[in-house]
Amino acid sequence: MSRTIAIVEDDADQRENYADALKSQGYTIQLYGNRPDAMAGFRRSLPDLAILDIMLEDDIDGGFDLCRELRRQSPKLPIIFLTARDSDIDRVSGLRLDAWDYITKPVNLQFLAVRVSSLFRIASAIQTDSEQPSALVLGDLELDQSSMSVTWKGQILNLTLTEFWLIEALARHPGHVKTYEALMQTTRQSYVEKNTINGYVRRVRKKFKEVDPQFNLIQTVFGVGYRWQAD
Repeated sequence: MSRTIAIVEDDADQRENYADALKSQGYTIQLYGNRPDAMAGFRRSLPDLAILDIMLEDDIDGGFDLCRELRRQSPKLPIIFLTARDSDIDRVSGLRLDAWDYITKPVNLQFLAVRVSSLFRIASAIQTDSEQPSALVLGDLELDQSSMSVTWKGQILNLTLTEFWLIEALARHPGHVKTYEALMQTTRQSYVEKNTINGYVRRVRKKFKEVDPQFNLIQTVFGVGYRWQAD
């Protein structure tokens, strides 16, 4: 069965160009020109992937609002921002909303198709991982995939979705090194640098230490990546 991609873009010519490029790859396309129409469509049925412009007609941050709505409905839905807004502030805002990618216009249509295919492969891998038991208990760690929650020594940690994914990737295979490349894929984002991964891990460690100052189970493997200490 063909996967469905929703494209939310207020420029009709661009919208049709994106649609034609993706239809040629066998995808089913849903087109929306503004936030209200897209919101109504998403409430009727969710696509398998969404491509969102940020400014939609007179709605300056309409795409951000749509992303929040989609995240409420599906924490794991692949979302791409495709926009002319190229400031670091906008890019950071988009990724903090747990979009999987942030692409600036103009975009090469072949690149767009390849990126969509790549995100679907990641989504399939996530689905395979989700077939594992949703709950993981590892010593003082309790991880619940269904609620996207992590508890350490009985206290729930306040984590972002990306931080949850990183902890899950490490803790499900204690003692095994997760390379930077593997952790970059875990974030579901493109163009993730090593320093970005290091920043995520620093924040995760800090949140564990707020609960347990002696926490030291996330170990650095210098130049390679990180691992969760095995018993």
